[in-house]
Amino acid sequence: MKTWSSLGILLMISLSGCAEGAKLAQDYGDGGVVTYPYKGEQGSMLSSFRKEALSLIKDKCSGSYTILREGEAKGRARVAGTAPGSQEVVQERRWGIEFRCK
Repeated sequence: MKTWSSLGILLMISLSGCAEGAKLAQDYGDGGVVTYPYKGEQGSMLSSFRKEALSLIKDKCSGSYTILREGEAKGRARVAGTAPGSQEVVQERRWGIEFRCK
């Protein structure tokens, strides 16, 4: 029984450590800010979440929009690894797109 309990705890820790995808971080009614994760060496434009972020903007605006500015947004730090002694702090970088609906 102890083994199943330990496996359950490890699974919850693993799932909670997964990076979030694109999300609407701020909603202004007629626009807002969408953020998404990216890796530094890959760059924000090539992130697999950029397409998801632009889709969120398009859905929010029912079609047309204007991007006002883009830049690095506040990221987060998380602990990766499940075994004691093999954990490390991972810095997740996020990119922000501020937009206004037309």
